[in-house]
Amino acid sequence: MKLPLDLRTLLALALVCIGSLAHAEEEKKDAKEEKPTPPVVTEHEINLAGDTFKYTATAGKLPMKDDAGKTKSEIFFIAYTRNDADLTKRPVTFCFNGGPGSASVWLHMGMLGPQRVRVPDDATTPAPPYTTEHNPHSLLDVTDLVFIDPVSTGYSRPSEGEDTKQFHGYEEDLASVGQFIHDYTTKHERWTSPKFVLGESYGGVRSAGLSGVLQDRYRMYLNGIVMISPVVDFATIRFAENNELPYICFLPSYTATAWYHRKLGGKLQEKSLEEVVEMAEEFAYGPYAHALLLGTSLPEKEMDKVVSRYADLTGLDEEYVRRANLRVDMSRFGRELLREEGFTVGRFDGRFKGIDRDNASDRYGYDASNSAITGVFGAGMNDYLRRVLNYEDDRVYEMGGAVRRWNYGSFENSYVDASETLRDAMSKNPHLELFVACGYYDLATPQFAFRYTKDHLMLVPEYLDRVTVDHYEGGHMMYIYEPSAKKLRDDLVAWYKKAIPGN
Repeated sequence: MKLPLDLRTLLALALVCIGSLAHAEEEKKDAKEEKPTPPVVTEHEINLAGDTFKYTATAGKLPMKDDAGKTKSEIFFIAYTRNDADLTKRPVTFCFNGGPGSASVWLHMGMLGPQRVRVPDDATTPAPPYTTEHNPHSLLDVTDLVFIDPVSTGYSRPSEGEDTKQFHGYEEDLASVGQFIHDYTTKHERWTSPKFVLGESYGGVRSAGLSGVLQDRYRMYLNGIVMISPVVDFATIRFAENNELPYICFLPSYTATAWYHRKLGGKLQEKSLEEVVEMAEEFAYGPYAHALLLGTSLPEKEMDKVVSRYADLTGLDEEYVRRANLRVDMSRFGRELLREEGFTVGRFDGRFKGIDRDNASDRYGYDASNSAITGVFGAGMNDYLRRVLNYEDDRVYEMGGAVRRWNYGSFENSYVDASETLRDAMSKNPHLELFVACGYYDLATPQFAFRYTKDHLMLVPEYLDRVTVDHYEGGHMMYIYEPSAKKLRDDLVAWYKKAIPGN
């Protein structure tokens, strides 16, 4: 049937309008896809180690696209580049914290950035409000710095409609952060720069994994890796009925914490921190490890000796150690050490003291060290972003806690361990240097745990001198303690000179 002319005209017009609207929507979608919000760039000046220079701060989001050009996420970053340097030769360090699920705020505002927050050296909780100040221990005079907030941390988010499962997992995270490092390096023409990654805590697992991803996926060979209070092998820190290793790895940190709170016996308490820790390490790797291995086969007299020595080195009551079958996990230790005074000790930093609802519980109720500093870093970062960097975002800056589930993929039914990836990368790249900083009072990722990891990297003897491990007074974030912050900077300045070719 033939339609009347006016009806055909209306139909044709309707089709044109529909096509125009669809085209307009596509254009809007394409414009949104192709024109991300430009980063905010500000100029600043700083004095470090007597050297005054200008630098550029860039805060923004880098779109992460798949091979088809579709944006899967936007990763928020803050980069600092020295103005008077040749960027083709200037070192660049990519920095991140751990969690998994933590933003880079801790390293940024505590250790590396041009401004920092301050926490009292006596491990007390500072009173609000909080401010920032010049950071004399920043590494900006040595290397450009790029702080990365992985997806779902800071202001980094998945694109609309994208599932967070693509980013919340061991392999997924390595792919996402690895792509960011590749894309940033390419976009900003830093392929000829000496390149480093610097990670804290779970950032140790991430940086070890990235050493493989960057080499194998992107053919990007690093000059160095810096790990701050790292975990690389989860078997060293995950207490379990079928895993004796953490009891061994945590013992020297128990000793250090007991020494700090003056809970060791007279002769031990009179010794230096380094001396009592060394004694604890010898005991942990020797009689204590042997006793744990034997279990109920341990002869009674030997059990008595080990119980007595364990109690001496931890400040715990002998009967308590015996009832625990020589197996005191961190939560129990954190509750028991200062029970008579009514306090608990912090997990991230054993120097800090907390108070629970009652004094009868078997385990501490909260991490006093985390509670003492979170507000300082949160206020400092949010103020600094807007007042100094002029960066605005309506969303919450997610410091941590927004990532609930993490996929460990191939490590299902086993402990997460990136040490073999690290060994392989260091073997394939004989110029790759590793620096590890550990805090004596760290009861989250204890320093002896990395000692075990290093001892089991199975590097050939001639490669072992490429692994530098230094120890500091303080906990997981030893840089909040001023003397350790200074020492850490000095040690890293010397190490970067070693790791950069031609120095």
